[in-house]
Amino acid sequence: MSKKRVIIMGAAGRDFHNFNLIYRDREEYEVVAFTATQIPDIHGRKYPAQLAGKLYPNGIPIHPESDLIRLINEYQADEVVFSYSDVPHEYVMHRGSEVIAAGAAFTLAGSRATMIKSTKPVIAVCAVRTGSGKSQTTRKVSQILKEAGKKVAVVRHPMPYGDLVAQKVQRFATLDDLVKQHCTIEEMEEYEPHIQQGTIVYAGVDYEAILRQAEQEADVVIWDGGNNDMPFYKPDLMITVADPLRPGDEVSYHPGEANILMADVVVINKIDSADSEDVSEVRATIRERNPRVVIIEAASPISVEDPSIITGKRVLVIEDGPTLTHGEMSYGAGVVAAEKFGAEDLVDPRESAVGSIAAVFEKYPNTGLLLPAMGYGAQQVRDLEATIAATDCDAVIIGTPIDLRRIIHIDKPAVRVSYELQEIGRPNLMDVMARFLK
Repeated sequence: MSKKRVIIMGAAGRDFHNFNLIYRDREEYEVVAFTATQIPDIHGRKYPAQLAGKLYPNGIPIHPESDLIRLINEYQADEVVFSYSDVPHEYVMHRGSEVIAAGAAFTLAGSRATMIKSTKPVIAVCAVRTGSGKSQTTRKVSQILKEAGKKVAVVRHPMPYGDLVAQKVQRFATLDDLVKQHCTIEEMEEYEPHIQQGTIVYAGVDYEAILRQAEQEADVVIWDGGNNDMPFYKPDLMITVADPLRPGDEVSYHPGEANILMADVVVINKIDSADSEDVSEVRATIRERNPRVVIIEAASPISVEDPSIITGKRVLVIEDGPTLTHGEMSYGAGVVAAEKFGAEDLVDPRESAVGSIAAVFEKYPNTGLLLPAMGYGAQQVRDLEATIAATDCDAVIIGTPIDLRRIIHIDKPAVRVSYELQEIGRPNLMDVMARFLK
């Protein structure tokens, strides 16, 4: 019986997870290639033999997604599995149309086949879009559990952009671990706030191996989702964060709509900065799509160290990279701080952009007067630093989840913006967690 030839479309995360759970060590399949998008410099590599299993002694090649149709024809692929997130439904089906026109089947893997069952209770925090506020929601859940005397391990959605074998299972307990394991800026943005809260963080490539290790030191495992992907672990409680600054996206992006349908709780975040009509629209949509869900409303109020650095100044605003790029947000906490504390003007960094940062602006032209904190590798970090140095401004506002001054040299006065989840009214996360803990 001939093997079914499979191509997995991904972005260095969900694609590897789907392979590990559905295809690894199964004789009836041959995964002939991965394709990659969203993440720079991932194509041209291989999913290594040490992780791919006995059927793939040479590993599995990773190609750019732009080569997909050529690969279908070259390998005579039978099936293409779409395995990444935070994309419009229309985009998914455009890719599907191209695939089926080329002769292959187009597949989306289901939650049952891709969620691992834990021996410990699992709380999953997911979202409808990247940049909705998952991280501060996860931190709040973690805080409530620890105050109740529970040992917590946070498992973060994968971001394995380096040595995949070395990153099979990663454990972060101190800020030094971030340096030792050569984390990118994006990884630091996600891990550092948990570490500063005293929470152990796991991440990597093989999420069953990660889970089994995390279970050894935790009473409760918290899944901290990336982009708007579904959980890799079967949740006992699923919390989905919605964003009224992007009304309608909760039912028009993949797989954010699935996260709404699976949710036990939806947190409508940012109600302090969204229009009330948009909040009402999102609330009504959630009620229509998932009538049983508990809805919590919340804000993400900002604070800064020294507002005088902003007031009356021409400022360069640096925001979280993925939120601006494939998250398609036109502003974040940094812009809110600039407006709140009376900046004279926002400075456009695009003319000063260097190297790979200039390429980011070219790929995402709607980013506008903001600098995405991109740092997927050492060269991009240097390009980010050079772009800041070349931008003519009075001050820099750091709207990222980490203090970039610890990572790069900023040659201008700089101020960091902080933000945490603040629930408005009842029910709140404490109410939900009290029922869960019973």
